[in-house]
Amino acid sequence: MSGTPVLQLDGLAVRYPTRGFRKPPTTVIKSVSLEVGHAETVALVGESGSGKTTIGRAVLGLTPVSDGRVLLDGRDITHLTGRARRLLSSDLQAIFQNPYGSLNPALPVGRTLAEPLLAGSTRSRGEVRDHIGDLLRRVGLPEDAADRYPAQFSGGQRQRIAIARAVARQPKLIICDEPTSALDVTTQAAALDLLSELQDTLGCAYLFITHDLAVVKEFAARTLVLQQGRIVEEGRSTDVCDQPQHEYTRRLVAAAPVPDPIAQRDRRARRLTVEAIS
Repeated sequence: MSGTPVLQLDGLAVRYPTRGFRKPPTTVIKSVSLEVGHAETVALVGESGSGKTTIGRAVLGLTPVSDGRVLLDGRDITHLTGRARRLLSSDLQAIFQNPYGSLNPALPVGRTLAEPLLAGSTRSRGEVRDHIGDLLRRVGLPEDAADRYPAQFSGGQRQRIAIARAVARQPKLIICDEPTSALDVTTQAAALDLLSELQDTLGCAYLFITHDLAVVKEFAARTLVLQQGRIVEEGRSTDVCDQPQHEYTRRLVAAAPVPDPIAQRDRRARRLTVEAIS
């Protein structure tokens, strides 16, 4: 990778206090280091409880970092809080798993999209209104969607609104935490196509957090596999998915659903063989 990465984690560790007298804290992220280049998509893969969401939250400042550093475009943002952290919103955004939970149900969509545009901006209301219309068109929604409320949209449409909000200020990096896992296969494919189109247009980078290796192979250039808070394998997504080296990665690949029932049966048989040997 040439130049300064848009995101660099250097020995990141996160520990949570443990209940009980004199019990040591629980380390959930164990010295994780990774880089994401400008306009690059890097996937962070692992089963539930592996720590991948905690890493995303640490980058966003939602979970305190115990050790190590988080650098955004070369700037140390590890312990930024308050106004300094809020000012990062122009460079750092997130898309979460549950689009309805991340949208204010009491606000029309236009108000939700206006918030990041008005933050620290000198734009007139007319300019903001025009920008909102452009954002909605970019994500495949009509301009009059601005006057409707989140409950009036389908799950896929709500995720498009969440994506529109994330790219509103053209950030350098977007943390995508299981952004398609709550969607059906067709809607998921449409959302991934949209994210790819926006990356081509805006040049943003994605840290794509998921458990779905099928998505990773098609969407991310590089993949890092996380097990119990440690990176156990990393490489090009095609290599990680097609020729996994670590036993844990092989189990994830074998467990991933495929549309062909015969292929799925063969994968299940290979997984059982691996588990019997281990």
